[in-house]
Amino acid sequence: MAIHKILFTSLLICLLFQISHGATKERLFSDLEKGALEVTAKPSREGVLDAGIDKLSITWKLSSTATKEAEFKTIKVKLCYAPVSQVDRPWRKTENELFKDKSCPHKIITRPYDKSPQSFEYTLERDIPTGTYFVRAYAVDAKDHEVAFGQSTDEPKSINLFSVQAISGRHKSLDIASVCFSVFSVLALLVFFVNEKRKAKIEQSK
Repeated sequence: MAIHKILFTSLLICLLFQISHGATKERLFSDLEKGALEVTAKPSREGVLDAGIDKLSITWKLSSTATKEAEFKTIKVKLCYAPVSQVDRPWRKTENELFKDKSCPHKIITRPYDKSPQSFEYTLERDIPTGTYFVRAYAVDAKDHEVAFGQSTDEPKSINLFSVQAISGRHKSLDIASVCFSVFSVLALLVFFVNEKRKAKIEQSK
């Protein structure tokens, strides 16, 4: 009898956990209030940015059209892949179900919500992959649920994008050392052949 009670309690706990977890999973991006935040992302220079070196000047503020401000508790700013960098890459796929979405995996900063305009200077992380990006800010409620968002590009994600070049894994100093070593090896080989030739001539003269 005691075993039956334990089993029943365990099943009930699992069921409640699944229901709770499922409710979180069902949150949809399409249900969020879009354009509730005005977001800009200005690169530190023109052209392709270098991961680990270049920066973004990011700003966000409440939009005049926002209707859910009372629910805002936290702002989460993320770096997101543009469509061109999602082609043939399912691990970057955009999904309507927020728990499945893989388009914005790079966290930039999380701050308590403040109605006044906010800004942050972000240095691109060293592990950012090569790609084309934009910035998105989510407004999150007290339950840590996204309720609204704003982004630095338009709805089709076709303007105000920027490209990042990932770190290749090689450092300039290593390349210089490699070149120096190669030159030294060639010179050492030439010296060796010259010495051998001279020795051969000396032996012949004897």
